[in-house]
Amino acid sequence: MLNHDDLLAPDGQPFTLTTLQNAGGMSITLMDWGATWLSALLPLHDGSQRELLLGCASPALYPRQDAYLGATVGRYANRIAHASLTVDGAPCPLVANQGEHQLHGGPQGFHARRWQIASQDAQQVVYQLHSADGDQGFPGNLQVSVSYHLTDDHRLEIRYQAQTDRACPVNLTNHAYFNLDGAGQDARLQTLQLFADRYLPVDSEGIPCAPLNEVSGSGMDFRQPKTIMQDLLRDRDQQRVKGYDHAYLLHTGCGALASPAAHLWSADGKVKMSVFTDAPALQLYSGNYLGGVPARDGGSYANYAGVALESEFLPDSPHHPEWPQPSCWLQPGQTYRSATHYQFLAL
Repeated sequence: MLNHDDLLAPDGQPFTLTTLQNAGGMSITLMDWGATWLSALLPLHDGSQRELLLGCASPALYPRQDAYLGATVGRYANRIAHASLTVDGAPCPLVANQGEHQLHGGPQGFHARRWQIASQDAQQVVYQLHSADGDQGFPGNLQVSVSYHLTDDHRLEIRYQAQTDRACPVNLTNHAYFNLDGAGQDARLQTLQLFADRYLPVDSEGIPCAPLNEVSGSGMDFRQPKTIMQDLLRDRDQQRVKGYDHAYLLHTGCGALASPAAHLWSADGKVKMSVFTDAPALQLYSGNYLGGVPARDGGSYANYAGVALESEFLPDSPHHPEWPQPSCWLQPGQTYRSATHYQFLAL
């Protein structure tokens, strides 16, 4: 049983929840702590509603789990090797939070902060955050906003924007985990199609360890729809990290938001999700380490209970300017913009 203090965020103030609703009966629930996406309820053709997102039983449990459920992550989503940057030729140490590396912006990254609500209406909310110079080791004062807009055709449009007064790498994403079959089902039975010819091999700590590799002929190939289970752990690249936890460099045609980057189907054939993004890569994470994370029903999740499809730059991009993608470094006077749309369809 939660007591009063359990209903407060780590800063001692209550959480603020916002629910967006469209004309078709879909609802999206969000929270100001971590600008977190808590819930996605989709009406099915039989009149029922299905929860498509992993989540906790109470807002107070989100700051206590380390799976980043639904959180906005930054300044730099994914990993930066050895938690360090080079800025103007000088080393710039970051705050490490995964061994010697930094993951998802550090221990007090954007997932662990209270965002301010700048505006909202029935179908949209905009959150803002100020990240001070030196926050988690990053240079520059960064002003960030993220907007969530639910359209009447069941599309959640997420848009990120940021500006800085010093050069800094910026890579923002949402860390939602999807299980289109609903709670308690094995997410590996979902069918995935991912429009990418190349992926980035990583070592057992998730750090890039080789050049971009062709998916052809490997279990990493999702260019044609297949279940996540079909080739799980087939490759040495997967075995290092207990499954899929890899960035895929998307086809260049995906970047205009008109062509999908990925499709995901529920195992029972009742729900489809399409992902559109102008980010250069998608991180596919099959929930390999979800065991023990507090679940919406009050219990805890098992490994592989949900799958994340995170739009982003390739991991550790600050150390790899040779990769075929735009620069992840935001300069003063520039505006970082990124958009990702998740469209849901009851079949």
